[in-house]
Amino acid sequence: MRLIFLGPPGAGKGTQAKLLTERYGIPQLSTGDMLRAAVAQATEVGKRAKAVMDAGQLVSDEIVNEIVSDRIDAPDCAKGFILDGYPRTVPQAKALDRMLESKGLKLDAVIELKVDEAALVRRMENRVAETVAAGGTVRSDDNPEAFKRRLTEYREKTKPLSEYYAGTGQLKTVDGMADVNTVTAEIEKILA
Repeated sequence: MRLIFLGPPGAGKGTQAKLLTERYGIPQLSTGDMLRAAVAQATEVGKRAKAVMDAGQLVSDEIVNEIVSDRIDAPDCAKGFILDGYPRTVPQAKALDRMLESKGLKLDAVIELKVDEAALVRRMENRVAETVAAGGTVRSDDNPEAFKRRLTEYREKTKPLSEYYAGTGQLKTVDGMADVNTVTAEIEKILA
């Protein structure tokens, strides 16, 4: 089972991916985690990525695509994987298509968690208020303005992916505003 999860920050992709990894025994592949692992393992592509990052630059699509390709060749991906945070752009999606085809693989589904962005912002603001009221420490990324910027960035940069995958017939949408169990059940229906 090879899946891609799409959806803005806070849509529940991580929660759903965790449930699916437990149920199907397939790994969730996060671009950040893959990048850090390649650098830590000092693979050839990891060394190139480290040099770029040490120079304060963004890692190119070419390097990211190569890291993803290497990662999906790992033994734990033999039964499949869930991509979360990759691809981020249509060129990356096309590179992934070519990569999978060259390996004799294909995606089973691209699942987009549709959400009400205003409701996500309210959820985050409530979580911050509850944390403060309980005397807890608010995480630095739990900032309404920063969160709104991340939502806008997602919409502008990643939205074309929805259109791309809709065009290929692979995109399936799920109401990400429903409770966790309902979202999981909807995803299970898609995968059945």
